[in-house]
Amino acid sequence: MNILHGHIDSLTSSGSLTLVHVNVRQTRLSAIVIDRPDTAPYLKLGNSVTVLFKETEVVVGRGTEHFVSLQNKLPGSVESIAKGELLSRLVLATAVGKVVSVITTNALRQLALEPGSAITAMIKTNEMMLSE
Repeated sequence: MNILHGHIDSLTSSGSLTLVHVNVRQTRLSAIVIDRPDTAPYLKLGNSVTVLFKETEVVVGRGTEHFVSLQNKLPGSVESIAKGELLSRLVLATAVGKVVSVITTNALRQLALEPGSAITAMIKTNEMMLSE
């Protein structure tokens, strides 16, 4: 599990959902939660929160220009690779700290990733979890 720490910098609610923007080391990440500020006390501007997301939810793109719908884009580089027969574990160095991604070894080969490769780690907004 990837775990980052930040502060809530904006909240937008609609129905029972709230889009939460969290500032993590000068990087803005977004998460959508099934709660509202009036029902979840931690949903307050400036509050410290922990952002969590699974390694398997981190999409890796080679380079930095990716025109996709994913809102959470973290440019960085590959720090290390543990290559398995089917799956590989990448440790990525990004502005928010180290992020771990698990991708197929086939994808690793197709992208020709190696330590030092410039990448963008991307996570869907609805795959980000928040906790106090």
